[in-house]
Amino acid sequence: MMGMLIDGEWTEADVKHQTGTDGSFQRLESSFRSYITADGTSEFKAEAGRYHLFLAPNCPWAHRTQIVRTVKNLENTISISLSDLPKVRSWAYSSGIGNGLEAKEGKFELHEAYLKVDSGFTGKVTVPTLWDKKEKTIVNNESSEIIRMLNSEFKEWDNSAIDLYPEEMRSEIDEYNDRIYPSVNNGVYRCGFAKSQEAYEEAYQKLFLTLEWLEEHLSKRRFLCGRQITEADWRLYTTLVRFDYVYYSHFKCNKFRICDQENLWNYLKDLYQQPGIAKITDIHGIKEGYWGNMEKLNPSGLVPLGPEDFNLSESHNRALVSGVP
Repeated sequence: MMGMLIDGEWTEADVKHQTGTDGSFQRLESSFRSYITADGTSEFKAEAGRYHLFLAPNCPWAHRTQIVRTVKNLENTISISLSDLPKVRSWAYSSGIGNGLEAKEGKFELHEAYLKVDSGFTGKVTVPTLWDKKEKTIVNNESSEIIRMLNSEFKEWDNSAIDLYPEEMRSEIDEYNDRIYPSVNNGVYRCGFAKSQEAYEEAYQKLFLTLEWLEEHLSKRRFLCGRQITEADWRLYTTLVRFDYVYYSHFKCNKFRICDQENLWNYLKDLYQQPGIAKITDIHGIKEGYWGNMEKLNPSGLVPLGPEDFNLSESHNRALVSGVP
């Protein structure tokens, strides 16, 4: 489903809001951009138990935040809800979290939280959504900003030995993000939701140009920046792990599969096998969420059984890559 809220009313007629004049997919900007700070200099102070993340297992943007929450050992500091019901309108959950966000007849839909904040809200209802249980409001729904908050603002409770955005590497990390986001992370959507052949082909070429560059780059480095995993790796991971299951066929990104590329494939397995990651990478939820929920792209709702030659738990060779910058 591709609906949104317009003046507080749910509507499915949102194509004009996401399609350019050339038929290209245009992602709408996130609506809530406040920031949590450790010292309380912002409106929102970092506190254990105060914040809640609304997520969905199939969504790569939500998955980013769930990964950082796990890697930083914040499971007992920030609570989460994972969408577990079919998406009829917005993301749906079998239970609410109380505090004004209760389930009705066994269902809580995320747009209800947006309307609690602004009864006349216009925009997309997206995951991740970071909710403040104390102030009963949305803090932020932009994944790239949420992962930065989780990495840096909860040091009183987190695994401080891991820094996914170290100061001395920030410019390099930003360069990778700036190249990978438009052509790969968002690029697969630009392929899948293009409304003209020209727009599709442009997105397709940019996507595979970057993937081919990454294949070469990863022949010399274990991770994007060298020996250390950074946020750039986890941002890329959530797209790569969905690629062969979903984007290759569902979004027509079919030049090659990730599992047929030596370096990308072993890199993906390396990340999947990092502590705690396999447990929060829900392959069934990924397939069900895309194939079963996108009626316009897959009217039957049938979910493919394969691929069967995609074993993320098998051994990889990444320890042999020096990772020297």
